[in-house]
Amino acid sequence: MLIYIHGFNSSSRSGKAQELQAWMEARGLGEAYVCPDLSPRPREAIAQLEALIRASRGPAKLVGSSLGGYYATWLAERFGLKAVLVNPCVACHEKLAREVGKLQKNWHDGSEYRFTEQHLAELKALDIARPTRPERYMLLVEKGDELLDWREAAAYYQGAVQHLLEGGDHGFTRFAEFIPFILTF
Repeated sequence: MLIYIHGFNSSSRSGKAQELQAWMEARGLGEAYVCPDLSPRPREAIAQLEALIRASRGPAKLVGSSLGGYYATWLAERFGLKAVLVNPCVACHEKLAREVGKLQKNWHDGSEYRFTEQHLAELKALDIARPTRPERYMLLVEKGDELLDWREAAAYYQGAVQHLLEGGDHGFTRFAEFIPFILTF
């Protein structure tokens, strides 16, 4: 099973999730793909993903974007899985601290919630100091990411397969080009 883990305030309707699903379906691999709409509560989102991993017939493979990369790292460490990280958020609890108290809106369905100290505490509980087996990770970063500093991800995932690309943005504009590399990895 290949699990795509979307980012903060996103959903299974994100562009990358849709591209990956279409690519897999076009090659008869659609039933091996899953992208759940995750709860905005980190603890609940992790429980959703753990249930999918436990239900997988073989070792699940993870693809995580932004906050989804943060979740994928925690899950890969916990279950010994491989993960592809697309413009991942490192130390998300630090980066999202400025969102505490603010109303958040899902980009795709418009649902709203208030980001609280509890959300932040749940994120902090998922922090991994450093990946223990970097060879299990592939990092895809566009240096033009306007939200996250690519150097932080490159240093954090040192020893992983890394594709550090000039230009682009936080959405990772060249995602479709990398789908074959993701599946080979």
